[in-house]
Amino acid sequence: MPSLKNYYAKETIKSNILPIFSKKYNNIMKKLFVLPAIALAISFASCGGNSTTKENSATTEQTPADATVAETIPGIENVELSNTLALEGNDAMKFDKNLFRVKAGEPVELTFKNVGSMPKESMGHNVVILKPGTDLATFGGEAAGAKADEYVPKSALSSVIAHTKLLGPGETDKITFTLEKGNYDFICSFPGHYGVMQGKIVAE
Repeated sequence: MPSLKNYYAKETIKSNILPIFSKKYNNIMKKLFVLPAIALAISFASCGGNSTTKENSATTEQTPADATVAETIPGIENVELSNTLALEGNDAMKFDKNLFRVKAGEPVELTFKNVGSMPKESMGHNVVILKPGTDLATFGGEAAGAKADEYVPKSALSSVIAHTKLLGPGETDKITFTLEKGNYDFICSFPGHYGVMQGKIVAE
């Protein structure tokens, strides 16, 4: 039979020490289960945040590609805004200007003069203003075979906004047209000239 001393010792352990141990054990177990759960939740949240960030970045990157942005023409800021234009062509197959800036939606008056001295048959010049997106090489190829139409081919008239007459030495022609906002190529369509005799009109 256990002694009274041993009995009290066991009761003391049950009433004082075991509850403390049990409490610590429960706390340890809670930490073992709760901490991984918190870490897992943080991990999911972090992944989700990165996903959102990536999606937003992708959207931002795609915006410029989807947006229709007008081409910026170098040097346009130095060109005076005017709807009265004067242009000359010479025997060196050059225009004296290759960049104009006009106000969109208002009539533009262009005066063109051939200041060369060579015959019209070998060095005639004109000005053809083309719609945006017109392929210059394709148009130039068709124009070369349109002598009867002063090198403005009827097959490509849908690409032409306006054009002058084909001019010989000392001749002048004046045309009037209106442009919507955008950038427009102009060329001389005489055979072999469009490659060097070209420029742009920016309507804003």
